[in-house]
Formats: sequence, structure tokens, C-alpha cells
Amino acid sequence: MEKPNLSYIESMSGGDKAFEQKLIDIIKKEFPEEKQVYFDNIAASNFKAAAENVHKLKHKISILGLEKSYQVAIDHEDKLREGVVDPELFSQFEKILDAMTTFIQKA
Repeated sequence: MEKPNLSYIESMSGGDKAFEQKLIDIIKKEFPEEKQVYFDNIAASNFKAAAENVHKLKHKISILGLEKSYQVAIDHEDKLREGVVDPELFSQFEKILDAMTTFIQKA
């Protein structure tokens, strides 16, 4: 499984460490809340709302350099929009979220 990284943030910042930190702080604040709402919607079988949550989380997946994981998120979002939870995609997406959580806590 690929690992989150700051390559995209660093390339966007042009070496501006304050800008990089600001982006990281935003992710640290927003990500846990968005992740929790996603799991709440899954638990409530509110798959359309969960698809919207995945859509928001995709941006953070991209920002943290997770290119392959971004495609998993797209596929998972599409299935949720159809009202279906694909067990394999759900499991993969959960692992992505776990990796992001660990990375963010250390960033």
C-alpha cells in the first residue's frame, strides 16, 4: 500500500514552510471530522451522503500524494452513489483512511 507524503504540498508551496504548515493544519482539523461523518453515514446506511463524504475526502487523499488510493476513492464513491457498499472497496478505503490518520498524527 502506498504511503501518504507531503510531496504535493511541498511542490505547491514553492518552499514556503508557513504555507505548508497552514495546509497541514487544515488537514489535521478537517480530516478527522470528515472521516467520522463518513463512518456515521455508512453505519446509518445513508450511502448517498457517504458518497459525498468520500468526494470531500478524495481531495485530501490527492493532497497527501496517494495516487492509487485516489482511484479507489473514485470507485468507492461511484458504488455508494449506486446505493451499494462493495466490501472490497470499503475495506481498501478504510485502510487508506487509517494510513492517512497515522500520517496526519505524526505530521
